Amino acid sequence: MTSMHAQANALELELEWLDTAVSSAMKLYFGQESDIEHIRQLPPPALPADSPYTRAVADWELSDEERLVLILALAPHVRPQVLDPFLIRNANLEQPFSEFGGHTGAQHRGFWPTAETAAFVLAGDNLQDRVAVHGLFAADARLRRHGILAWDEARPADGAAAIRAQLGLPLQISRECLSLLTTGERFQPSYGGDFPAQRIGTRLNWSDLVLPAHVRDDVEEIRAWIEHRHTLMHDWGLGRQVKPGFRSLFYGPPGTGKTLTATLLGKSTGLDVYRVDLSLVVSKYIGETEKNLSRIFDHAERQDWILFFDEADALFGKRGSGSGANERYANQEVAYLLQRVEDFPGVVILASNLKGNIDEAFARRFQSMIHFPLPDAAERLRLWQGAFAPPCQVGPGCDFAALAGQYELSGGSIVNVLRYAALTAVRRGEPHIDIDDIRQGIRRELRKDGRVGI
Repeated sequence: MTSMHAQANALELELEWLDTAVSSAMKLYFGQESDIEHIRQLPPPALPADSPYTRAVADWELSDEERLVLILALAPHVRPQVLDPFLIRNANLEQPFSEFGGHTGAQHRGFWPTAETAAFVLAGDNLQDRVAVHGLFAADARLRRHGILAWDEARPADGAAAIRAQLGLPLQISRECLSLLTTGERFQPSYGGDFPAQRIGTRLNWSDLVLPAHVRDDVEEIRAWIEHRHTLMHDWGLGRQVKPGFRSLFYGPPGTGKTLTATLLGKSTGLDVYRVDLSLVVSKYIGETEKNLSRIFDHAERQDWILFFDEADALFGKRGSGSGANERYANQEVAYLLQRVEDFPGVVILASNLKGNIDEAFARRFQSMIHFPLPDAAERLRLWQGAFAPPCQVGPGCDFAALAGQYELSGGSIVNVLRYAALTAVRRGEPHIDIDDIRQGIRRELRKDGRVGI
């Protein structure tokens, strides 16, 4: 059975279960003949093991009641007609049954369930059971903690009014969960002003990473944490003493592999890596920076991303000691960021050219601080050979060992030389790169750094 077939089969079984539950709840409420006395007597179906839906339900450790709420919230997106029984009207009042909860409107012609709808299905008019159902929607309950339900948090300040408002809110599935539970794919938010982080990837593999042995060993520590974190935190009990997550600072000259290493950490462990655009995160409007950061961290936590802050000095740099309003707000933003980074259960990587640019308050909370130096001659040779490997064609006289020994270039600079040399050869109409093309590319890179050419 293919993954998509299994996914469709899982949804079909869940929807049949929901259909039976709604029909039974109606019969029990209106005193009609029913095969059961309580919804708890309707066990959930066994799902195909190889569907993303099944794995998600197991990972979230949902109870039968929570699972029924999940498919109830999902129904308007996949089979809205299963909720049509709630559209019947009270003949005595010529109004919809208020006990069903729910919403109807121009944007959705069918019935959109609310938490009150869930309470009706699970508990009918049994007040004690209905109160217990309300606990499924608490802020620390699984449906909220795992980001399954995405509710508007703007509620009245009064306690009783707040509860009524919460129970009357439509059951909205978060975009991440909606994508996972329907297509089986992870939701990828669009990069822009509303979401200032972008997924990054690479076609290279772990074996292509050229780093000094001690740097590679430090990087392997992060990869080991990603692969064994659940064992360490839960089975070994480190969660009682160790904060979740891993925070690391990558620092060193441009082009030395900081971004590539972060990307390969994700690729080799199956995690998405998102680079945070600090130019879009930082806002001149009070409070907006915190909202932008909160949005990123919330998505990252729910989907287990690696967060990569490139040129992190812009927001993680040293804080001022002045008392002006702008400086106070800036320090407030940094304090908020520090708290979110420290509480984040995943991996956060900061990249900076200089270690000393990072605020000490952050530095104390890093699990590792890894210096990415310029490569030595042997490492440069590997970089030259990797960059100009087949199907790239080079002419006679291209002695990469000599170039590696003569010119101190970073991996990023060598890739820039490749780009320039290949483009020059194509413009000339030749199928291979000449040594003169490479040397001219090297001159350009040296001039960027203010160094003498060749």
